[in-house]
Amino acid sequence: MTRIQIKGGEHPVGKIFGKEFLFRIPLYQRPYAWQRDQAEELFDDLLGFVGNHPVDQWNPYFLGNIVVIKEDHKPDADVVDGQQRLTTLTILLSAIRSLMAEDFAKGLTEYIYEKGNAVEETEDRFRLTLRERDAKFFQDYIQKEGQLGALSNLNEAKLTDSQTNIKRNCSMFLDRLKALPPETCKKLAQFIIKQCFLVVVSTPDFESAYRIFTVLNSRGLDLSHADILKSEIVGQIAVAEQDAYGERWEETEELLGREAFADLFSHIRTVYRKLKLHGTVLSEFRQYVMTDGTAPKVLIDEVIVPYATAYAEIKEADYESSAGAERVNELLRWLGQIDNADWLPSAILYHAKHSNDTPKLTKFLVLLERLAAAMMLTRAAVNQRIERYAKVITAIQAGDDLSISTSPLQLSKFEMKAAQDVLRGDVYHLLPKVRKYVLLRLDSDLSGGGATYDHAIITVEHVLPQNPKAGSQWEAWFPDHNVRQKWVHRLGNLALLSRKKNSSASNYEFDKKKDSYFKREGISPFQITTQVISQSVWTEDVLKKRQEELLKRLFEVWDLE
Repeated sequence: MTRIQIKGGEHPVGKIFGKEFLFRIPLYQRPYAWQRDQAEELFDDLLGFVGNHPVDQWNPYFLGNIVVIKEDHKPDADVVDGQQRLTTLTILLSAIRSLMAEDFAKGLTEYIYEKGNAVEETEDRFRLTLRERDAKFFQDYIQKEGQLGALSNLNEAKLTDSQTNIKRNCSMFLDRLKALPPETCKKLAQFIIKQCFLVVVSTPDFESAYRIFTVLNSRGLDLSHADILKSEIVGQIAVAEQDAYGERWEETEELLGREAFADLFSHIRTVYRKLKLHGTVLSEFRQYVMTDGTAPKVLIDEVIVPYATAYAEIKEADYESSAGAERVNELLRWLGQIDNADWLPSAILYHAKHSNDTPKLTKFLVLLERLAAAMMLTRAAVNQRIERYAKVITAIQAGDDLSISTSPLQLSKFEMKAAQDVLRGDVYHLLPKVRKYVLLRLDSDLSGGGATYDHAIITVEHVLPQNPKAGSQWEAWFPDHNVRQKWVHRLGNLALLSRKKNSSASNYEFDKKKDSYFKREGISPFQITTQVISQSVWTEDVLKKRQEELLKRLFEVWDLE
């Protein structure tokens, strides 16, 4: 096995922008994003170091690290980290060049690009090439001589965000430089070339470059597997269509947001792979999604974009339809409160296929929420969940009838019995998120469905206290300690509060607890708690009746009988 070599070294900018390096910003990188504040901070730092000191008294200035993918003895270097600094330095050198005498300006050009030779039939070689969408703009207006005036006259409405940042930062540099004596501008250029240093860490392998950056930069890598896949997928499309598909990709990312967009590729991988992740999302997406013969344009048009649209509506519970959308979004909100996201790939797949059929989508989500809730209640292990949802995905892809009893989306009699047993037991001892899900799901049904819960705090409270005071009415109603312990944590003895728990209030006598603890401004926002307030006593008979009524409602909600 060939060992990957990592090389690192400190170099002055003069060497960085020399013959040893030809930097290229890959398609997966983010656009140039530095705005005036960041660019001006760098300018002020550099100017402060130059000061009024003679050239031989300048202290070195460290600009930071650059991580590149580069083969030894070859200048071509893909920038994994460092594009913002390299781009900003190039803009600054170009701005200084525009104000210098011809000989000095010509010398600066050597650090910006190497002119082609007509005799040798060589083309211009630019020290830094931006992403394809911005590369020609950067070359024409920044790197080539005499175009800064034309740059300042461009209409920003027709520019990309990165091009606008380039234009504005260049204008700022020109304004600041014009206010300085020419000799200071000259010294600033010399200081940048001779005394500003960068540490370049290079490796010929992307995976190792990825890991290097996470070590060097505590902020974490500003690249996701989505960025890299963009380069690989869009990069396979004909050049004439790359801009259009690149824009479509970026619009889709904006729809979801950067973090959720990266998550989308994990869900797509699951749809194709149907197994737990064993490698990285990047490697398995390449292996199981990109190698199935789907053309890059088809992958974007028929998988990534529709799946992203489905994911956005699922994540935000923002489905739209002429009729029935409220019920769909209600179910999506409940699914969003399940304590795992293993259900998501199947929901995304089904939504993408049937988003125009609201009744069909509703039936699917009813069954999916039922399955997800049952597995959450019975604490199904992660591998068990993944295996089950994989079968659901397979059934969706095959176009199977999901309503029949043998469908993997349906609960077996054994699974229904197991969920019933959990609900009949000590619900309060379930995980906090699970018991709250049960109580809120029940409360919503008691409220007629469609209830929303936007309270900042929601807690689960015992009606019969866990440790009632000696001589209290609670002891009179539940004199037998064993009977009290049997009921105290059951569903029938639980209520919801829109406030933090108060341990002293928990032991209030029943009438006081109803009036001063369970009510807020005279009422309770929860139907399940209002039912408690309507009771005049809280005895074992009341608890038994309430327990059976609440269990019946929950069994109906999830069709467990």
